[in-house]
Amino acid sequence: MVAWDEPLPYIGVTPFQLVSALIILIVGYIVAKIIVSIFKKSMKKSKLSPIVVEFLARFLAILLYIIVIIVALGAVGVSVSPLILGLSAVIGLILGFGLQDTITNLAAGVWIASLRPIDIGEVVEVSGQVGSVTGIGLMSTVLHTVDNRMITIPNRLVWGSIIVNYTRLPIRRVDVDIGVAYGTDLDRAIKIAMDVMKSHPLVLDDPAPSVAITALADSSINLQLRPWAKTEDYWTVKGDITKAIYEAYGREGIEIPFPQLDVHIKGTE
Repeated sequence: MVAWDEPLPYIGVTPFQLVSALIILIVGYIVAKIIVSIFKKSMKKSKLSPIVVEFLARFLAILLYIIVIIVALGAVGVSVSPLILGLSAVIGLILGFGLQDTITNLAAGVWIASLRPIDIGEVVEVSGQVGSVTGIGLMSTVLHTVDNRMITIPNRLVWGSIIVNYTRLPIRRVDVDIGVAYGTDLDRAIKIAMDVMKSHPLVLDDPAPSVAITALADSSINLQLRPWAKTEDYWTVKGDITKAIYEAYGREGIEIPFPQLDVHIKGTE
């Protein structure tokens, strides 16, 4: 007959302690799986991306398994206090040194996925790089540039820099700069520019287009044409208006000067 309270030879652990530890491991594993499953279902209702939910679920599962193992070791008489202190020290060293950048990137990735300052398919400027967002991962964000380059930016640099999102809003103002010669009838030049913008089918009536005098430069009076267009029509409108204003000024005899320098030589007597 087995004595449940008598320590077993060589290991010094009673059968009751072994059975208790085994039950703790089995029940703890089942409970951990249930908790992780509930956590994943609740997180899927949020706006977090699936990859972020999966990462958080795995992190929670590892944490719960460690707790179950520590409790099971305590059931067989092992002193868990030194173990907890040791694990805390190791985790602290890992987080403080080896995984500092990794943890920073992971945290930034969670914030990006949660707050969504950028999203897949949007054209953005991040850390001085401009491109279409093709991927937002836990560690990095990927941009696809117009000249067919793939740029991978660590998430800590994305979250820590100014983000310019060019396509999030439905309309954009198109700025077209052009210079006219000194002596030009500015009212006439502005009227021609307004007619060019208003005649374009993709230029919006509201907000209304406008023309601003931006500078009295060395060789020209600089104008800026400011039509508004749907975001997806931005580059089409910019190209068309630039071409149209150049042709219109040419037909109307309005000079578009190039940079020049006048040199006056005084004769000596």
